[in-house]
Amino acid sequence: MNMTITNTLLAGWQPQLAAIAAAVPGDDGAHDTNHLHRVWRNATDLLADYPDADALVVLAACYLHDIVNLPKNHPERHLASRQAAQQATRELAAVGFPADLLPGVAHAIETHSFSAALTPETIEAKIVQDADRLDALGAVGLARMFYTAGRMGSALAHGSDPAGKHRALDDKAYSLDHIAVKLATLPATMQTAAGRRLGEERVRELHAFRDMFVAEWAAA
Repeated sequence: MNMTITNTLLAGWQPQLAAIAAAVPGDDGAHDTNHLHRVWRNATDLLADYPDADALVVLAACYLHDIVNLPKNHPERHLASRQAAQQATRELAAVGFPADLLPGVAHAIETHSFSAALTPETIEAKIVQDADRLDALGAVGLARMFYTAGRMGSALAHGSDPAGKHRALDDKAYSLDHIAVKLATLPATMQTAAGRRLGEERVRELHAFRDMFVAEWAAA
């Protein structure tokens, strides 16, 4: 399929997919429609390295991967991506999405989740997983981290040892700990070379922020 046809196809489906996602009830500002737009933007950067990947599969999975979104402290959080894959399949079938692409979309959605701990087997699923994880890094990732921690009742940082030099890290209690506990580990989990490169760049930004935060916190 030539690029003009592909771009036209994507442009036609994008608003429909965004509308399906926007219709899902929820008040999680870390997983809102803007998050979906950013994940798709990340994915388009990664797709440039994989011209054989099906961009429509990636587009659909980017916009519907959080159609079922459970809080991070929910006991069934690890099942949310499977539920999202099932719900997305039903929604897509109802609007006439190409039936032969539905399994690929479902696989990409089911394996995108860190909590699910599933391995993506297709290039489309690898791109979606990387694109979603990239949005947890950098400046927006930091904002999402603190926003989510606030919703869960976590403190900003440990009162006397924010860097965790003399204690065990606990990102459920202290938001700043989440950088070392999880976010800094994400680049090594990226499935694509571009994802790893971009992830490493954004983690450097996180570390720079953490250093400034610790310096200011200690001076207070």
